[in-house]
Amino acid sequence: MKNIYNKHKEIILYIIMGIGTTLVSWVSFAVLQKLLHWSVNVSNLTSWVLAVLFAYITNKIWVFNSRVWKPAFLLKEFSLFVSARILTGIIEIAGVPLLIRLGMNQSMFGIEGMWAKVFISVIVQIGNYVFSKWIIFRKPRT
Repeated sequence: MKNIYNKHKEIILYIIMGIGTTLVSWVSFAVLQKLLHWSVNVSNLTSWVLAVLFAYITNKIWVFNSRVWKPAFLLKEFSLFVSARILTGIIEIAGVPLLIRLGMNQSMFGIEGMWAKVFISVIVQIGNYVFSKWIIFRKPRT
């Protein structure tokens, strides 16, 4: 098990932090909605912002080991991270209805179009990983 972990550590940590990011999004949305009685749109936007902040910090520190903390560098790195998340968010928002219109509207767990949602979610996660590994947190060439 240790060899498997060491060989695939980055991917394993990325998946774990992704689960954490999803929990931050869902829990903050629920708290803002139920306890603070914020609107759905404000709760959703706020939970997305909190999830992106959580994802940035955890990916920077634990997944990709980015150790530069200079303000100018952080601003550039964080801007790239948020830009990538906005791009993949657009892909998700546009992709699900597009796939449903193209015929991927099969039900899963009684929810119509869920296959399209799952498929696009996988594409988005792969995109987020690629952006993070090869653009945002890439190691400097030596």
